[in-house]
Amino acid sequence: MIKKNTLLIFLFFTISNIFATNIDKLNLPRGFEITIYANELALPRQIAESKNGYVFVGSKVQKSDNGKIYALIDKDKDGYAEEKIIVAEDLDYPTGVSIHNGNLYFSELDKIWVIEDIESWLDSKSTYLPERKLVTDNLPSETWHGYKYIDFGPDDNIYVSVGAPCNICTEPQKKDNRLGAIHRFSNGKLTTIAQGVRNSVGFDWSPSNKKLYFTDNGRDWLGDDSPSCELNVVNEEGSFYGFPYKHAKNIIDPEFGALIPTIKKDFVDPIAELGPHVAPLGMVFYDNKKFPQKYVNSIFIALHGSWNRTKKSGYKIIFVKLDEEGNYMYQEDFITGWLVNENAWGRPVSPFIMSDGSMLISDDKSNVIYRVTYSG
Repeated sequence: MIKKNTLLIFLFFTISNIFATNIDKLNLPRGFEITIYANELALPRQIAESKNGYVFVGSKVQKSDNGKIYALIDKDKDGYAEEKIIVAEDLDYPTGVSIHNGNLYFSELDKIWVIEDIESWLDSKSTYLPERKLVTDNLPSETWHGYKYIDFGPDDNIYVSVGAPCNICTEPQKKDNRLGAIHRFSNGKLTTIAQGVRNSVGFDWSPSNKKLYFTDNGRDWLGDDSPSCELNVVNEEGSFYGFPYKHAKNIIDPEFGALIPTIKKDFVDPIAELGPHVAPLGMVFYDNKKFPQKYVNSIFIALHGSWNRTKKSGYKIIFVKLDEEGNYMYQEDFITGWLVNENAWGRPVSPFIMSDGSMLISDDKSNVIYRVTYSG
């Protein structure tokens, strides 16, 4: 009979070897290194960091399976989080997390909560969960494209994306204008910042021009190569980005495109097409100095990967270069290797830039968070 401790050690080294084997498949530019920051997570999604280096991660876990928010702690500062602490539980798809003024904000399908002064609770080593306070419950509860990405803008207000509950539709948005849009939550109400957005699961503000940039997932079932997913920028609040009438830069929807002449709105094209069915999720500006200058004030995007394309696409991190004014210049692969011979062993979700200049990336297929560093 194998003793319990021996079995645990065996399982630990087996899991470690699997991760080591897979992570060796990843390809990065010269000078960059990728390691495992945290493992054995449950469908990790958005990432946030507090002032003293605590890392928080949301999860795509429904309430019936006890969705949780975790704090990850790298106690010896070696780039691996040895400790995982539950800070909230009994949640319904708590995918979004953000830190603002020392407080931890997190989302459910239809709510946003806050835990005030989260570091003090962690430092106290309390055995009780911290008190959470409701910020708003005025969010749609549909599960189709219903996971809420949240973040704070330069104006100190919280922003939240709300997907359209369909592949292609008009009626839900007509009945509820919160759907298919990105909103600012301020003074107890939602203000629409971008509309005609099918499903944005990532946005960030440019450090240079302070404008909001966001990803958007293109519709399905128009073939393998149409339409492209998008990267957009908000030049004017309340702008309309085309869904469901027009996709990418020039794809008129076969079902709803004929209605375009009746739509009394200006259509805004994406600044970049990212490829068909690649499923862009989290995106982040690199606002530190540890990576080469080329990457500063430009964008990393996680392409989660296709689910219904004959030949799979996505499953990588791309880099989008912007000029000094924030205009699109070009895009290129930054990390590849999660897809090998049409088999995907990982799916990147959300990149996040740490205060030390490294980049964390969540993966909700391998259930890990990676750490990317540059040594030159």
